[in-house]
Amino acid sequence: MDYLRAFLCGGVLCVIGQLLIDKTKLTPSRILVCYVTVGVVLGALGLYQPLVDWAGAGATVPLTGFGYTLAKGVRQAVEEIGWLGALTGGLTATAGGIAAAMTLGLALAWFCHPKPKG
Repeated sequence: MDYLRAFLCGGVLCVIGQLLIDKTKLTPSRILVCYVTVGVVLGALGLYQPLVDWAGAGATVPLTGFGYTLAKGVRQAVEEIGWLGALTGGLTATAGGIAAAMTLGLALAWFCHPKPKG
């Protein structure tokens, strides 16, 4: 049942993104930024945690989950070290994901030999 809930949640988020691409003039990059921002806002308001509890990876893997992790990291750092945590908490909470994305991107660039367009 956990897999089904994760698939449904992740699928709904993907369908919403595809509808935004197809039905609006928003660029994919703006939609991605909106997803992260929605995750931050819902995480800060405490509304994203019930979705994470219900859907698991279906809610934490998409970009809304990245925004949720940022908000959660900031909240935790502010509780631990005060207002300076507002500047450091998000980076600390997401450092592993950012480092993995950068490392894998670099490795793929080495192996795939990308060429400039045009």
